[in-house]
Amino acid sequence: MSRPPVNPEDLPANADDNADANAGGNADGNAGGNADGNAGGNSGGHPAGGPLRSTAGDPAATGRPKAIVVIAVVVALEAAALLVAAGWYGTQLLTGAPVLSFWGAVFTLGLLLAFSVWLFAVARFLMRGFRWPRAGALVAQLFVLTIGFPTLTGGFPLAGLAMLVPAVTTIVLLFDKRVIAFASRAAGSPPAL
Repeated sequence: MSRPPVNPEDLPANADDNADANAGGNADGNAGGNADGNAGGNSGGHPAGGPLRSTAGDPAATGRPKAIVVIAVVVALEAAALLVAAGWYGTQLLTGAPVLSFWGAVFTLGLLLAFSVWLFAVARFLMRGFRWPRAGALVAQLFVLTIGFPTLTGGFPLAGLAMLVPAVTTIVLLFDKRVIAFASRAAGSPPAL
């Protein structure tokens, strides 16, 4: 009987952890070669022959801070706003609204859609505890600040505040110790800062 492929993220940090987890067992985690993986010396190994998983620094096992949820919601709302803007922009383009350059307008629409998808990915992977979305969320908030300040001082105070307050809140929360500790998982390797 063949075993399914093992995801590298499901493996312990190194081979020593694997040996310690399977005290006296073979590489499959089965003491004495028993096929069900429950016999004898499988103290702390994987249950029922399933994949090995180290939960020592797993973000999902440690609990998600509320600040992560706030950041992810703000980023997802910004992504949704860009998606709405792209929809409106596309509708205007299809109805024949005057533009200086048709292909320039198509390029702008593509940028709005791509940035929206990127922000949705940032929110999703931030909730899962990955490290790289912190930088993506910070860059997005800096872009929002560059739009929010001129909007605030240009005669649209409510729209400016609606952009600035969540962006500043998100930037502050991104540097919270609990957020940094939670969102420290690198793809394909154990959690690291």
